[in-house]
Amino acid sequence: MPLRLILVVPFVLQIFVAVGLTGYLSIRNGQKSINNVVSQLRSETSNRINQQILFYLEKPYIINQTIATGISTGQIDIKDIKALEHFSWRLVNQNTVDFLQTGTPQGKSVLVERLEEGFIVARTGDTDLPNRQSYRLNNEGKRATLLETKKFDPRTRPWYKAALKAGEPSWSKIFVSASGLSKATISLSQPIYSETGSLLGVQNSNFRLSRIHDFLKSVKVGLTGQTFIVDRSGHLIASSVIEQPYKIRAQELEQIPAAAIENPVIRATAKAVLERFSDFVSIDQSQQLDVVLDGKRQFVQVSPIQDGHGVDWFSVVVVPESDFMAEIDANTRTTMLLCLGALAVATVLGIYTAQLITQPLRRLSQSAEAVADGALDQNVALSHVQELNVLARSFNEMTQQLRGSFAKLEQTNEQLEQRVEERTVDLKEALQELQHTQTQMIQAEKMSSLGQLVAGVAHEINNPVNFIHGNVTHISEYTRDLLALVQLYQREWSNPTPAIQDKIDEIDLEFLNEDALKLLTSMEVGTDRIREIVQSLRNFSRLDEAQVKEVDIHEGIESTLLILQHRLKAKVNCPPTSVIRAYGDLPLVECHPGQLNQVFMNILTNAIDALEESNLDLTYQAIETHPNQITIRTAVIDAGWVEITIADNGPGIPEEIRQHIFDPFFTTKPIGKGTGMGMSISYQIIIEKHGGKLNCCSTVGKGTEFMIQIPIKLRDTADG
Repeated sequence: MPLRLILVVPFVLQIFVAVGLTGYLSIRNGQKSINNVVSQLRSETSNRINQQILFYLEKPYIINQTIATGISTGQIDIKDIKALEHFSWRLVNQNTVDFLQTGTPQGKSVLVERLEEGFIVARTGDTDLPNRQSYRLNNEGKRATLLETKKFDPRTRPWYKAALKAGEPSWSKIFVSASGLSKATISLSQPIYSETGSLLGVQNSNFRLSRIHDFLKSVKVGLTGQTFIVDRSGHLIASSVIEQPYKIRAQELEQIPAAAIENPVIRATAKAVLERFSDFVSIDQSQQLDVVLDGKRQFVQVSPIQDGHGVDWFSVVVVPESDFMAEIDANTRTTMLLCLGALAVATVLGIYTAQLITQPLRRLSQSAEAVADGALDQNVALSHVQELNVLARSFNEMTQQLRGSFAKLEQTNEQLEQRVEERTVDLKEALQELQHTQTQMIQAEKMSSLGQLVAGVAHEINNPVNFIHGNVTHISEYTRDLLALVQLYQREWSNPTPAIQDKIDEIDLEFLNEDALKLLTSMEVGTDRIREIVQSLRNFSRLDEAQVKEVDIHEGIESTLLILQHRLKAKVNCPPTSVIRAYGDLPLVECHPGQLNQVFMNILTNAIDALEESNLDLTYQAIETHPNQITIRTAVIDAGWVEITIADNGPGIPEEIRQHIFDPFFTTKPIGKGTGMGMSISYQIIIEKHGGKLNCCSTVGKGTEFMIQIPIKLRDTADG
């Protein structure tokens, strides 16, 4: 890295990190303050909305209670329709309530309502009159103008029936006002009973939801915030931006779910509440959450509204984060501009400072490179900076010393080269001796472990197999005797009892007579086969015999082939490998049997590996056309030597590889499949242990042949 960057970058980074961290903390603190302010704002707004709506809903309840108490105590005569009409007019005229209605069990009714035009009408019905007359009332509450006459019976109306069914004050569902204004309305009705418990009538007050809309519209939440009311089922009741959040068809009101409303803020907020709480029913206290709409965060608070008489709503306050982030974003931009300005100034100053320092150092660096290339006659000009001036003087003195030191080094180097050559010769001899010793140790350990394993397994198998084989003969005799006895019984007693005949049929005695002897014969054959395998393992290991012994070479070869039989058998994608034996008439050979068997094992294993590798890209039919073969020949080549030849028809070994196959640790197999010691150890066993010869001939594409020659009588020098 250039020194200029080392000087400039840390200085610039310091300023950038300091200013950036300051700006970041400022933004975080501003964000935290905004979150606190918004949290307080939506909580206070929710409380204000809840209090006002409960205040609205409390008025009809108080008025109904006042009228019901007056009627039940006799202060108001419910039979005096005109007096009741005037009393209701006074309450409506005082703006206490907009709608009052009273019905009696006899079918009489009084309704006083303030219309949106501002005047008050009275709709009065009497059983003596078949119809209900609607009058416009004057400023004194007297009837002025007859507006219409319609048939009406309060006892058939839903509010009347609902009050009798509930037996207490209760709110109705939202419905369309019957006054023709097509306004969403809810009514609070309660039954009126006398002191003796008899029904005197039903008092009803209507409340128009448009008043809630007007109130929500007047509540300012930030710059663009919204408020709305939903019920427990998630239907929209009122909104600060939607004057009519429902559909009216043929004087029937259809509520719209807030999650399906066209307003994107209300729709997204309702969906977010449903995703978090599943439904509005599970919300029992105020909840605050954040909603992302078009990539912008909205702060939301949901608060329950309950008056104890059937109203179970939720007020929802939505405050956009953007209403409060404008000033913070402006401060952020200012902070970023200051950071960029500070970074630019720091960069310019850093470059200027680095220039003053790096120019003398560059001259010194160039001179140092020249010295490294061998030009020792360098002289650096002095600098105006004190420290660099000292460095230049030191460099000049160093070059003078180097010229003298190099002259001495040349003399020392000549002496060192001569010593290295002498030491290299010694190391080569030691390395060869070490490799030879290591190979012998590995071979000894391997043969010892393998022999112990094979002998142990053979011994453990031999005892139980001999026991089974010895007893199978007796079992066979006993079985024949028992079957002969059963047959004698059948001949002498030709009419067995039904129980005996059932048992004969159940066990299928005729089949049992035939199959039992076959099974025993199979068991004898099996135990004989296991004993042969055990004997082969013992012959292969030769650990129970003397180290040097006269043995039958063919017996060792057959033992090795028996052990490798599982690799010679046919497989799913490959036919069997045939072994062609061309044995000569060999005498007993004096040798190390276990080690010689190891040589047979290594050569045969490599031959099988070569054949399997050549079969990878061939089909079953192609292999069957040119089958895999291993040919083993033995012969006496003169009076004192025997020759064993093992050949395969595999892919062969290239000449550049064949020259190294007897080298220690040389292998062409993948990592984990070969150690490179097998053929090296085999070479040592034949050459050093037996004083014989081991050669390899191979032709690429035709196969490989190994020739082993050992003396019939082991020489004394071979044991050494």
